[in-house]
Amino acid sequence: MEPQKQAEEAAIVASGVTTTVNDETEQGGVNGKEEDGVSGHGFSMKNLLWHGGSAWDAWFSCASNQVAQVLLTLPYSFSQLGMLSGLILQVFYGLLGSWTAYLISVLYIEYRTRKEKENVSFKNHVIQWFEVLDGLLGPYWKAAGLAFNCTFLLFGSVIQLIACASNIYYINDRLDKRTWTYIFGACCATTVFIPSFHNYRLWSFLGLGMTTYTAWYLAIAAIAHGQVDGVTHSGPTKFVLYFTGATNILYTFGGHAVTVEIMHAMWKPQKFKYIYLLATVYVFTLTLPSAAAVYWAFGDQLLNHSNAFSLLPKTRWRDAAVILMLIHQFITFGFACTPLYFVWEKVIGMHDTKSICLRALVRLPVVVPIWFLAIIFPFFGPINSAVGALLVSFTVYIIPAMAHMLTYRTPSARQNAAEKPPPFLPSWTAMYVLNAFVVGWVLVVGFGLGGWASMSNFIEQVDTFGLFAKCYQCPKPLSPPAPGPLHEHH
Repeated sequence: MEPQKQAEEAAIVASGVTTTVNDETEQGGVNGKEEDGVSGHGFSMKNLLWHGGSAWDAWFSCASNQVAQVLLTLPYSFSQLGMLSGLILQVFYGLLGSWTAYLISVLYIEYRTRKEKENVSFKNHVIQWFEVLDGLLGPYWKAAGLAFNCTFLLFGSVIQLIACASNIYYINDRLDKRTWTYIFGACCATTVFIPSFHNYRLWSFLGLGMTTYTAWYLAIAAIAHGQVDGVTHSGPTKFVLYFTGATNILYTFGGHAVTVEIMHAMWKPQKFKYIYLLATVYVFTLTLPSAAAVYWAFGDQLLNHSNAFSLLPKTRWRDAAVILMLIHQFITFGFACTPLYFVWEKVIGMHDTKSICLRALVRLPVVVPIWFLAIIFPFFGPINSAVGALLVSFTVYIIPAMAHMLTYRTPSARQNAAEKPPPFLPSWTAMYVLNAFVVGWVLVVGFGLGGWASMSNFIEQVDTFGLFAKCYQCPKPLSPPAPGPLHEHH
């Protein structure tokens, strides 16, 4: 690297502007020469903890973002699906999600390669999924990608707030869940100060450690507790419940809404291709044992307890898991909200500003509707399934598969593709067949049947608990003993 360029980058790091400047473009973009983007940066504690862009950073981000509060709802899904279907669908949707994440990474590389050939610079600009669709397929695809992605991220953030209130209630029930939602909404609003996915290195590492502890706590605590008296495992019993549980699992492996932003934060984004699959394999070691163990112990009781914490006895270990999950949900809220912050900054023309405080100020309007929706719809498990069926099905599965087929529909596009078919599926025809299967399956089973089932369940929750429910699925207070019969005095 030239001495002048080294000095410029060192000045950027020293001034703290690394949080807003996406240095991967400075380091050669998609086809850069440098290894892991570190040659231009000297070692410092700030870079170690704050400025991440390696393949390991991306792996931690994907694995940490994939499981958060959904870890607590998977036993609920198993009670709807039954043990066998729960295990099979987790593996199936995990592999399906890894495939579409691979497709997104290929389309990102294709888009960026084309733009760099046109000498387009991405300095101070974070590429997002809707921009990839726009560049490859046109404005209609951009609109679809923007609508589905933003709505998914919005409700994904809402779910984190609901989960925070639901979890803390099991430690401190002196305040109702709605009040806790007010409090955590204010706490999560501080994520406006985290500028980009470069700056999640430490948070991603900690977040994955927290979910690892929680998952193994759930598994070990359930086994140690043993099966409750008269436990029954009757699922599946109803189509509505079965497909509601299935769409919750579809949602579990649908963290792709931030895939492009995580790739763009990498020094060498072409290394991303198999990272999501490796992250999913690790996530299996967390979700499969914990969900199976809790369902084995409590069975059909989970049908009325969408949060697994609610059935486990109060101990120091459970309280530690609750606290760690709260911290991780704060991190996941930031993951879900950051792409929304980027979109909002671009809409109002503030995306290029280097002032962290100014960016934080203009981001605040994004948090307000999230806060409000979490108070209106505090339904922990059912909202996961509804979001999975109506939003994740398109954002994560259908749109990437269709976009890949259309981008490489012509012989010239296939011949000049920046990324050729993978070694395990070397034929373009085979890729088309697999993509068509993904679109058909998710459209019928995920969106169609899953949408019907999850919305039916969601409407039932609204009818039962009402909007603005003060304390969703809270234990009912004990009624005072009825007065005895009055004795007549003669």
